[in-house]
Amino acid sequence: MTDDCLFCQIIAGTVDATIVLEEEHVVGFLDVRPVFKGHVLLVPREHLVTLADLPERLMVPLFGAAQRVGNAITSGLGAQGTFVAMNNVVSQSVAHLHVHVVPRTKGDGLRGFFWPRTKYVEGEAEEYAAKIRAALSH
Repeated sequence: MTDDCLFCQIIAGTVDATIVLEEEHVVGFLDVRPVFKGHVLLVPREHLVTLADLPERLMVPLFGAAQRVGNAITSGLGAQGTFVAMNNVVSQSVAHLHVHVVPRTKGDGLRGFFWPRTKYVEGEAEEYAAKIRAALSH
């Protein structure tokens, strides 16, 4: 854990986030500025900055979580698919390794790597999180 890392603070519970997944090695929460509503960030509990820093022992926990969350987004939110991505240094707004799992539907307007951002209205983030958590529990 690093005291000045926002994602470490979320993992520690000292900064609020809308959590969708808590596992031994991985935590998933809704992005506060989602590309599309239901956009989840998956982070290893261990503070790592880039994919090159990810030890082999955490690859299956992290990418297994990405697979499960992607499935939960399609079944729980009715998305047709997902976009899964990771930035390393460039465009990495928080220096803690994280995987984006973004709901997609045909014609949603996402083009290339231009990521327009949206916001949740009051209470909406928890509604999306609850649907994803419910789908993960099945």
